[in-house]
This record gives sequence, C-alpha cells and structure tokens, in this order.
Amino acid sequence: MMASVRAAKQALRADLKKRLSALSSEEKIRQSQAVTQKILSHSRYQTAQRVAIFLNMQDEIQTGDIIDDIFKQGKICFIPRYKPRSNHMDMVRLSSVQEIQQLPMTSWNIRQPSEEDSREEALSTGGLDLMLVPGLGFDKEGHRLGRGKGYYDTFLEKYNQLHVGQPYTIALAFQEQLCESIPVSENDFAIDEIICAGDLDVLKN
Repeated sequence: MMASVRAAKQALRADLKKRLSALSSEEKIRQSQAVTQKILSHSRYQTAQRVAIFLNMQDEIQTGDIIDDIFKQGKICFIPRYKPRSNHMDMVRLSSVQEIQQLPMTSWNIRQPSEEDSREEALSTGGLDLMLVPGLGFDKEGHRLGRGKGYYDTFLEKYNQLHVGQPYTIALAFQEQLCESIPVSENDFAIDEIICAGDLDVLKN
C-alpha cells in the first residue's frame, strides 16, 4: 500500500474514533434501533437464509436484536472468528443466541468461538447470502475503512476465489461514520449498501 494512503487512513481512523467516543450510550441505542428496523424490513435480509453478522464492539451498531431475529426466522447465523496476529477470519456457525455469553472473550473485547471449537464454516458449506459488516467509516461510493487488520477484505477475496459471485454486503453504521471520501487501495472491497439511522443510506449499485 502506498505510504500516503496508509497515512490518510490512519488520520481518518483517529478522527472517526473521536466522533464515536463523543456519542452517548442513549444515542448509540437510538441509532442502533433505527438501523435494526431497517435491516429487518430489508428485502435482502428477508430472503436470505445464510446470514453473517458481527458481535458488536462498544463503538459499533448494536446487533443483538438482529441476531435474535435471525434465529426467530429460522435463518442460519454465522459470526466472525478472527485469527490473532494475522488477517485471517472465518465465518463460523452460531447455534443459538444463548450460547453467545458462553463464548470466550478476545483481547478486542469480542466474544468468539475458540480455535479448538470445531464449527461449520460458511465457505465450506455453501457460502453466504448476506453479510452484515462493521467498520469505522464509509463513503457514498461504498468504500469502507476498517480497523487496519484487513480481515473482511481478505475474507471476501478468499470468498471470490471459492465461490461464483459474492454475498450481498450491507454495512451497519452510525450517521457519524459516514465520510465524504475514504482513501482506498487495490485490495479494499467496496460494500453494496450502507444503512444508518437517518436518511443517508448509501446504495452503491
């Protein structure tokens, strides 16, 4: 990656983290509820059977109610399992809402199945219909700024190699995460759609 792009990403990450830290808990809940309602009524969500979703961090849209609905609707739920000190991530099957609290906590303060926990992996058993994606920032072109590890870009690249076509990708965002422009490099995948609490949703295609 060019040094200038890397530096621009680092500067934008710092700015976005400040924006997110200024959000109150009440505002995060309000926006999360609005985003949840949009997702549950979205045609892509309603028709998807195999859905990947993230267990949210403190500064991300809260995903608990969406996960509840995935199981309520009888869909198959996959969550990320990040491999430490690498850019490798698997999407592994979650068997119930209740088991989330039993999952080990990572150094990032995210619960995920351990490496020794043998689970169905989405790439090995038919892929995904829909991926609900986190990130730090997004722009109107569908560009996404992650936290610098490259997990989602690497996963989507691998998905591309193993499957025909990609899952439909929707980013879940606070309004404060929308940017005029995101610096990108050639390895960065664009997101199909960005959904936030207000009227600023982005549909790339």
